Amino acid sequence: MTFRGRTKKDVVAEFRHAEILDAARKVFADKGFNEASVDEIAHTAGLAKGTLYLYYPSKRDLYWEALKSGLEALCTRLEGEVQAARDTETKIRTFMTTKLSYFEENRDFFKIYYAEFGHASVHPAYFHKDFQEYHVRQIHLVKSALQDGIRHGSVRDLPLEATAFAIVNLTRGIIAQRLLGWVSTRIEEDAAFMFDLTWKGIARR
Repeated sequence: MTFRGRTKKDVVAEFRHAEILDAARKVFADKGFNEASVDEIAHTAGLAKGTLYLYYPSKRDLYWEALKSGLEALCTRLEGEVQAARDTETKIRTFMTTKLSYFEENRDFFKIYYAEFGHASVHPAYFHKDFQEYHVRQIHLVKSALQDGIRHGSVRDLPLEATAFAIVNLTRGIIAQRLLGWVSTRIEEDAAFMFDLTWKGIARR
């Protein structure tokens, strides 16, 4: 039996991957990489440990895949919504609100992404080239929006790379504050604050 070009085996494997990654995100978010166990992830997914190893050969591979799948979904959503925005002002605002909303909707992924961020000695994804590539995709997205703004006269002639990094890092910082519980503001308020601060600094007077 096939499902639009996929066999029943493909569909089952895809579903099983999704179950495992969902369980992994929950366990890693709760325990962190070092304390989480493959046994607990398998139990949470409702699988035998041996079955889980058929899909992911190690805890490190599973951790990265859980992070990678979330990053891919985030970048895909950002690229789709930002590129559809009509002008630079809307693109920058959309980038911020979309990223904030994504992390609010995916709290388990949010915790994995930030729980050990910056601790190179214990974070298995820290030196992973794909992790850097997802960050570069976001920088490129903002940089392209800025280039468009400069070309149309809505944005000052600024160093593009540095400005794009600043916008991405500002957004990440606000998300981290929300995770740590340092703010009690609504998403809309944080997004409006970030955009106002950014746009006043980059817009052509």
